[in-house]
Amino acid sequence: MVLALLVGAGAGLGAIAFRWMIKTFTLVLSGHADYAAAGHAANPHVPFLGRWFVLLAPVVAGLLYGPLVQRFAREARGHGVPEVMYAVARRGGRIAPQVALVKSLASALCIGGGGSVGREGPIVQIGSALGSSLGRVVRVPEDRMKVLVACGAAGGIAATFNAPLAGVFFAMELILRDFAAEAFGMVVLSSVTASVIGRAAFGNTAFLQLPAFGVHHLSQYLLFALLGMLAGAVGVGFTRILYWIEDVCDWAWRGPEWARPAVGGLLLGLLLLVLPQMYGVGYPVLENAVSGKYVIAFLLLLLVGKIVATSLTIGIGGSGGVFAPSLFMGAMLGAAFGATAHHLAPGVTGPVGAYGLIGMGAVFAGAARAPITAVIILFELTGEYSIILPMMTAIVLATGVSRALSHDTIYSLKLRRRGIDLDQKPEAAVLAGLTAEAAMEPLPTPLTETTPLAKAADALAASPHGALPVVTEDGDYLGIATAHLAAETLADGEHDDAPIGALTHRPALITGETELADVLAVLIQGEGTGLPVLDATHTRLAGWLTHQSVLTALHRTHPPRPAAHPMTGDS
Repeated sequence: MVLALLVGAGAGLGAIAFRWMIKTFTLVLSGHADYAAAGHAANPHVPFLGRWFVLLAPVVAGLLYGPLVQRFAREARGHGVPEVMYAVARRGGRIAPQVALVKSLASALCIGGGGSVGREGPIVQIGSALGSSLGRVVRVPEDRMKVLVACGAAGGIAATFNAPLAGVFFAMELILRDFAAEAFGMVVLSSVTASVIGRAAFGNTAFLQLPAFGVHHLSQYLLFALLGMLAGAVGVGFTRILYWIEDVCDWAWRGPEWARPAVGGLLLGLLLLVLPQMYGVGYPVLENAVSGKYVIAFLLLLLVGKIVATSLTIGIGGSGGVFAPSLFMGAMLGAAFGATAHHLAPGVTGPVGAYGLIGMGAVFAGAARAPITAVIILFELTGEYSIILPMMTAIVLATGVSRALSHDTIYSLKLRRRGIDLDQKPEAAVLAGLTAEAAMEPLPTPLTETTPLAKAADALAASPHGALPVVTEDGDYLGIATAHLAAETLADGEHDDAPIGALTHRPALITGETELADVLAVLIQGEGTGLPVLDATHTRLAGWLTHQSVLTALHRTHPPRPAAHPMTGDS
């Protein structure tokens, strides 16, 4: 609990520092607090350049953060959350301590220089690095280390967006991918601590102010459902385009990696010259869209522009998150959808702003496939409860469409492209391709179902694995009997003559074609240490499996490497 509080406090202070750095670099490189709302204004620091300064702002920022990332923390490149997910799933929560500092500087420079990315990915990585560093200092076990990483992620989200509940569920749903009660309590403590610190610095006001909204016609839910399905498709499309543009940039770039953000910044600058609304995170533009200040065609232009701008920023080696861009895209899609529906059925649709908000949550759910986080964070960002049912409708459908269109999310696809599948357990990867037939050993003498318990107990006691198969009089497989259950039944002294068939149970069906990873899972769950292998008819015994036989098969397939000499490294 003390460590969770410390991590929460550190994440809260880190969020304050990070937001200050973004504001400072934006003022220095653009001359405005948020250039996205300034139109084609000039930078007052270099007025002779006029609006053309946006060609140079991403280049200058890239020259600063490109070498920084390449030299000190290459994992700080990109949107950050996949690296934290990988650290928790495969590295025991270990994150290099310098990541927090490098990520904060690189992302603040990238956003301040016009990079069209968000601040949630960086703050998640910053808070997680703080939690991991503290865990290593006090040498906590691996399971506690993972919880501290999640505490840092939750604290960062809570302080940055004034959303303590969303911080908790973001960490549990995406980082830990588990809702264990003890971990939940620690993450809540960290999130609350960070949120209190964040509110002391940023105030306690809702992110968006919406007009009063209510569902007056049940037919409106059809519109919400349709918007949810469209948003799910947009979320998947954003994911595909993001990594396609990243692949194109990888293919085209032949120079040193440290220079890639600066050279690629020229392309980003050209885009900003046409659409200055893409500069930085773009929250003022999002608010204007939700307020109904843009026409439908311009909303669709901003939607496409944000997809391209964010993908290009990540593709050239920029550092920043994809959560805020997905909210931006959702606001444009939702506002355009609401405005179109309002023209077609003005007496039914309701305010455009409500559709913009629903679109925000639905596009994020379609991209990240985190419906719980999407619902809660949109509620906390707006403080508007009246829209919760329409939002849940759209978000659930967006998640379903996303799952139907793509196996991966915007976060997991980055890891899968490196050959990492978070859904595959490490032991499953080692056992891939092996079947039960390759590991089974000769079948022990089975018991007949009519054998008295006292006699069967003698055979079970002599069995090296404490379990034996049981068959019918005709030799058909019935189940297995264990020494543990036989001992418990004999203890009352009244069932010595009971047939062993009455005490058998059937574990999960195993045949020769069953994957060895699945066999191991059943072995771990079973009372005994043996499992029967059945033939293709599922009625006759074909062999026997134990932990030892699985280990033997694994040893044959993956023999140990010769030990290296401790000084020379030679075998």
